[in-house]
Amino acid sequence: MKAAVLEGVEKPLVIKPVADPAPAAGFAVVRLMAAALNHRDLWIQKGRYAGLKFPIILGSDGTGVVEAVGSEGDRGWVGRHVIINPSLDWGDDPRVQGSGFRILGLPDDGTFAEAIAVPVANLAPRPAHLAVEQAAALPLAGLTAWRALFARGRLRSGETVLITGIGGGVALLALQFAVAADATVYVTSSSAEKLTRARALGAAGGANYRDADWPAQLRQQAGLFDLIVDSAMGEGLASLIELTRPGGRIVFYGDTTGNPPGFDARKVFFRQISLLGTTMGSPADFAAMAHLVEARRIVPVVDTALPLECAEQALRHLETAAQFGKIVLTMA
Repeated sequence: MKAAVLEGVEKPLVIKPVADPAPAAGFAVVRLMAAALNHRDLWIQKGRYAGLKFPIILGSDGTGVVEAVGSEGDRGWVGRHVIINPSLDWGDDPRVQGSGFRILGLPDDGTFAEAIAVPVANLAPRPAHLAVEQAAALPLAGLTAWRALFARGRLRSGETVLITGIGGGVALLALQFAVAADATVYVTSSSAEKLTRARALGAAGGANYRDADWPAQLRQQAGLFDLIVDSAMGEGLASLIELTRPGGRIVFYGDTTGNPPGFDARKVFFRQISLLGTTMGSPADFAAMAHLVEARRIVPVVDTALPLECAEQALRHLETAAQFGKIVLTMA
């Protein structure tokens, strides 16, 4: 089969033939129809990720048709259209991942290929209302967003939510999920166009975080927030704390702008604010996320779809941060 292979730090993805996967007991081979990019793939290429190994097939998100299984009891999956949960071996504790936890696409070969072998436990039916490209855009971003909002953030109907950095896959699905949960949602972005498009998806308002007074703009629009979902940290954390209602929660799933300087703990403990970290999610989180998507017919936003042969071009597009939604690779 063909795959997009990364052979080293700062090396381009190369399309080359690799061995076809075979299903061990408890595994299934999925003939992939589409896979989506995540910033994780870009960070691995740049050498900014733990546990690097090469060569590696990147890709955490995928959808396709089950072609074969390794255990007779799993034959009911053969021929079914599925999405893949990229959260491997979470463990027994729903509160936190175990020592064997890893994300599909490193150290295990991922979905930038024509086929993949994954545990049957990580298969879920593809939501019937989603096109192939939309289904590929769902798993990692949807799982991360769902856990941030509901398992960690404990979002309740009627609350006011701020989601930072709208345009990325997790932030967009967090917006869509929070709107579906009857929250009032505001967003930040560096792009006026993205703020406008977020409003079309249900955002009540937002601010451009390149404006010096962006916290004041949000304070004027919304007051204080019950829940903030953030992936940047950095200097902006101090402003997010100021925007959080006493007793509110800030959930962060990344630190793209680094550790926060000048952190003032007093404003956190005196106002009873909870700072909560989150990574991916448990099998129960994934099932709940898929149920929400199916029940509310939520459609992930796809920015661009390119053939697998354009995997390196897709990564370069991701690097520009110009996208609104997920970048997807399609297989013949």
